[in-house]
Amino acid sequence: MNDKVIVEVIVPAAEKKFDVIIPPGSRLSEVKKLMSTIISELTTGKLKTEKTSVLCDAESGSIYDINKKVAELGIKNGTKIMFI
Repeated sequence: MNDKVIVEVIVPAAEKKFDVIIPPGSRLSEVKKLMSTIISELTTGKLKTEKTSVLCDAESGSIYDINKKVAELGIKNGTKIMFI
């Protein structure tokens, strides 16, 4: 198993996209916290993420279960994730 996965995170509220490296063995809840910090920093604090924000598959619109690990969700290199 790879020790990292590169995904594209789409943030509609900021009209931005970011490439993010995440560990496949991490729970998505941990990844969401990291993404929140990254998004806030990259938008120079203009976008404050909420605890109610969700991560979903950008192609299907399915909301990811943040209690599962990245690898369990089938997230792999090139996956597009929407942060809404």
